[in-house]
Amino acid sequence: MSAKPADGGLGAPFWRLFASSGVSNLGDGLGRTALPLLAASYTRDPVLVAGLTSFAFVPWLLFAIVSGAVVDRVNRRTAMAVANGLRAVTLSALALLVVTDAGSIVALYVVAFVLGTAETVYDSAARALLPQVVTQRNLDRGNSLLTVEEALGQTFLGAPLGAALFALSAASPLTLNAVGFALAAVLVLSVRGVRAPSREGALPSIRSDIGEGLRWLWGHSVIRRLTLIAATTSLAQSAINGILVLFALEVLRIPDAAYGLLLVAAGVGGLLGGLVAPAVSRAIGRRAGLVAGCAVTGLSALGTGLTTNPVAAAALLATGAGGVMVWNVLTMSLRQTLIPEVLFGRVQGVYRTLVWGGMPLGALLGGVLAGAAGVPVVFVAAGCVLLAASVGFALALRGIDDARA
Repeated sequence: MSAKPADGGLGAPFWRLFASSGVSNLGDGLGRTALPLLAASYTRDPVLVAGLTSFAFVPWLLFAIVSGAVVDRVNRRTAMAVANGLRAVTLSALALLVVTDAGSIVALYVVAFVLGTAETVYDSAARALLPQVVTQRNLDRGNSLLTVEEALGQTFLGAPLGAALFALSAASPLTLNAVGFALAAVLVLSVRGVRAPSREGALPSIRSDIGEGLRWLWGHSVIRRLTLIAATTSLAQSAINGILVLFALEVLRIPDAAYGLLLVAAGVGGLLGGLVAPAVSRAIGRRAGLVAGCAVTGLSALGTGLTTNPVAAAALLATGAGGVMVWNVLTMSLRQTLIPEVLFGRVQGVYRTLVWGGMPLGALLGGVLAGAAGVPVVFVAAGCVLLAASVGFALALRGIDDARA
């Protein structure tokens, strides 16, 4: 029995997935605020505090491909539930350590690593599950709603709630986070009509599975080019994000408190971009929408580097974030359309490893370039790279018509 609605709507299975993801994303927002605050209560060493956030991304480099292979062997719904169950147990243990005054910065690093590892499974499974619960023509809408929900839960709801709860009690956001992940695990198990990928014969080894995924990605010219160009855009965006605070304080010369307003502007632009992505796809096609999103982001970055006006910079950052979200939604739908269901986890794992692997490198390059040539040059250079990437996307997608893309 298929989970996809016969009438072409999103259907009950999607909305159960949406509810589960909403609770899980709220938990992510709570944790991403509470853990750094807790780290700062243990040590004021900037390297140790900043390193906690970076350490949470290490599992993506180590395990994303392996997690993708596991996701291609099991029911994606079960994988999501187990991952959230592990996160609930881990955060419950941390809350207990905090309450008993037994916590430490070392414990936080361990927790961050475990949470990051579970996220590699959860994220791969969630993206692979969506094509099983909505029809292909509703992929853009489904991805749009899930992407907007992620931004709302993690940034606009989870972050301030986590900070407020931490002010009351350090264990409060951790406990609520654990409860949220447990609830999300239960909710996703209520998604009916989904199954493990259909594979004939005995399952090969994980190593063989990974090799098959790598060979498929490298052999598919469109997905290969898409992955390489996306890694380049990730590097450029990270170069901007790494020095954004310096741009705000040194170039725009705004007070520290106003820096948050720039981030809010970008967040609002991102939300709007996520919401309009399906309409963009319907109006000009997914392929053209993807190229346009990247081009808008590049032009916005270029313009930001050429202005010293805070209002103009906020508007450009919001526009650029909107372009990023349009691109994110449509490129996910494109991958879900082109990658076979049985291979999606492994190919997505390779994709994420390469694309997310560019983030720390991009931030480092941005800092080096800012020190050598000035902060605005980073925006200009990144804008040029993103514009070139939009041309690359247009060329890479020439062989894909909108019916397939």
